Amino acid sequence: MAIIVTFDLPGAGQDLYDEVIDRVTDGKGFTRFTDVGNPGLISHAAGPAEGGFRVTEVWESAEALEAHAKTFGPILAALGHADLRPTIIPAHNVVVR
Repeated sequence: MAIIVTFDLPGAGQDLYDEVIDRVTDGKGFTRFTDVGNPGLISHAAGPAEGGFRVTEVWESAEALEAHAKTFGPILAALGHADLRPTIIPAHNVVVR
């Protein structure tokens, strides 16, 4: 079952997001899903939110997210965000272009 995942990063800005993406992709950037190396990612959006930065993603399953978390979890921890807990809800409907 697809899931919707929202990461709220209080007090963070685009600089933290860009650093995580840089480390996850070994500096290649993130413009295609293949850049993050996990086929379970369906959609990704990131931008400023009140008091911080927000990333919202749709994953094919919780297992796909957990597999990818093994990559970005240690990176977030190294950047001082080890306690980050996303909001995860089941997706009722997912439409992509």
